[in-house]
Amino acid sequence: MSIDAPSHPVPDPDPDRGAAADPSREVDAGLGADLPHGPPQNPPAPDDAYLREIARATETRAMAATPLESPFRGAPAAHLDAVAAEVEGLRDELAALSQQIHAYAETAFEERRSAAAIVALLRAHGVDAELGAGGVDTAIRAETGGEQGGRTIGILGEYDALPGIGHACGHNVIAAGGVGAFLALVELGRGGLDLPGRVVFYGTPAEEGHTGKEVMARAGAFAELDAAIMLHGYGYDCADQVWLGRRLLDVTFTGVPAHASAQPFMGRNALDAASLMYQGIGLLRQQMPPVDRIHAVIAEGGTRPSIITERSRLELYLRSAHPRTLRDLSARVAEIARGAALMTGTQVRLEWDRHPASLPVRTNQPLAARWSGHQRRRGRTPLPGGVLDPSIAASTDFGNISYRIPGIHPLLKIAGPDVALHTREFAEAAASPAAVQGVLDGAYGLAGTALDYLSDDALAEAVHDEFAAAGGAVDVAGYFG
Repeated sequence: MSIDAPSHPVPDPDPDRGAAADPSREVDAGLGADLPHGPPQNPPAPDDAYLREIARATETRAMAATPLESPFRGAPAAHLDAVAAEVEGLRDELAALSQQIHAYAETAFEERRSAAAIVALLRAHGVDAELGAGGVDTAIRAETGGEQGGRTIGILGEYDALPGIGHACGHNVIAAGGVGAFLALVELGRGGLDLPGRVVFYGTPAEEGHTGKEVMARAGAFAELDAAIMLHGYGYDCADQVWLGRRLLDVTFTGVPAHASAQPFMGRNALDAASLMYQGIGLLRQQMPPVDRIHAVIAEGGTRPSIITERSRLELYLRSAHPRTLRDLSARVAEIARGAALMTGTQVRLEWDRHPASLPVRTNQPLAARWSGHQRRRGRTPLPGGVLDPSIAASTDFGNISYRIPGIHPLLKIAGPDVALHTREFAEAAASPAAVQGVLDGAYGLAGTALDYLSDDALAEAVHDEFAAAGGAVDVAGYFG
């Protein structure tokens, strides 16, 4: 038996039921208007026009750029040929080490298997490698070469990964390249060449989100070094690029809780203070130098809407291209925090640098020019400073080393220029054949630059003269007071 539909509408006893039955619509209470239900499933992708403009401008500047040239003789050509042969002989072991570390993907201060793999390879080559250097369980120290009285250069390596996305900064390449450079010089010594100085390999944990090198430095590591060098994977070959200094700041506002409806006037709202500080930072950006950066999150904002918030907390990163401008930026942000507390009648506590601050990298040009020449021998053309746009700069704790002793932190192309650090795409690139080639080219470049510095007195003098002219050694640990 069938029932015909009524010829006129039947009132619905539940007027909200129809809206609820359609998940794509919801009723705006009070207005009665239908609105789309919820946010779009996928937010619109940001326009990449600025990135494309940066790429075009970089390409234009690169075509006009003059590669860094060194006026110094460096190490004898025969010794550099021997370095290249040693690196090639290590190809399989270095590729395997890079892949091992990439697969382990251990985060800051947890790099136990990665450190063990490095130590195992060093010991397999007869090197007495120390685990636990500088008071850090996963740090490594090994040395080769001449007597204590000669010049000493450090080759540094990193091997920590990022939480969730693995080696999206390519530290496996950094580690394998540094180990390869050190072992090439070890084998060179065993082949009959007395190194004219010492080379120390330092495995340095916890760069990502921490400042492992500064922790080690404060425990006495690196004090034996006269200079230090390391490499970093990237989307370009670059002998010199801007690396920003970085400070961490935690800000806690404490107010007075109250019932948000019955007695709001008896409260002092810590969330208001956090919101005012966040907005104040936004307003400050108009007066900041172009490459300064502030990133902030409100990590705590209250417990319930019905309670005036008693406690709020912000976590911030501050970055700047120079130590003095980073100090100035720190003072401006502190004033904003105190102003927000004053406006809301709350108390504020500032906690700076729960991990030690990172200074910007001070690139030593005589060393960078030697690196650039060695990379050209490998078929690469490292860009000089000023070619890459500084607005895409990041930070590294190697900056703290570069303000203690002369150093370089060049970039090595292992991915396309459109592949950014700290992405899954870069993590994939760090396990690619291009990354293996980067390990070998980087190992040669580091070993050659180290050998140049130890072999050429005029070069070494220029290295230290430039370091002194740039301001010399800085009290890194006490810089921000």
